[in-house]
Amino acid sequence: MKLIFLGPPGAGKGTLAARAVSILAVPHISTGNIFRAAIAARSPLGLKVKGILDSGALVDDESTIGLVRERLARADAQGGYILDGFPRTIPQAEALAAFSAVDRVVNFDIPDAAVLERLGGRRTCRNCGTNFHILFTRPQREGICDSCGGELYTREDDREGAIQKRLGVYREQTAPLIAFYRTRGLLVDVDARPAVDKVVENFTKALGL
Repeated sequence: MKLIFLGPPGAGKGTLAARAVSILAVPHISTGNIFRAAIAARSPLGLKVKGILDSGALVDDESTIGLVRERLARADAQGGYILDGFPRTIPQAEALAAFSAVDRVVNFDIPDAAVLERLGGRRTCRNCGTNFHILFTRPQREGICDSCGGELYTREDDREGAIQKRLGVYREQTAPLIAFYRTRGLLVDVDARPAVDKVVENFTKALGL
């Protein structure tokens, strides 16, 4: 099964993708991983992307599409895949349709307030990087990491202003994609608010697995 995962920051796409990989036995393909692998392989496109990223610019549609096409041509993706982080724009979606026909586009839907609660409550250890949450996974001692005793802090991208900005960018970029795939009868909405096990259950039901 060939799937695209859509969802804002905080929707839990990475966790859900890991569970879906075990259910479907297909690779989870994210643009970040594609970029890193191409750079490590020193392919012509990988070297081009490295130069773009080193300059601080965003990777252009043409390069991103080329790398995704290369990745989907590999043997492990012939029986299906989960695409995460691609497409991000209508031109990317149209290009993808020209070389790989997806079966479903899963939109993990979650309101902004729930995203703010999830991400805004996260606390990270300065020493070992372990994550805690003020509501869901509280440390035994307030502000102290259970693993190493390090100080817990709120990362800059977990502060409300940063989260709101990321959500704004996501909604602006993704709203057209949701409409694009919905009109083509490919979109499946899955409520991303419940606990992971329930979301996985809803995901499998939505796909008829």
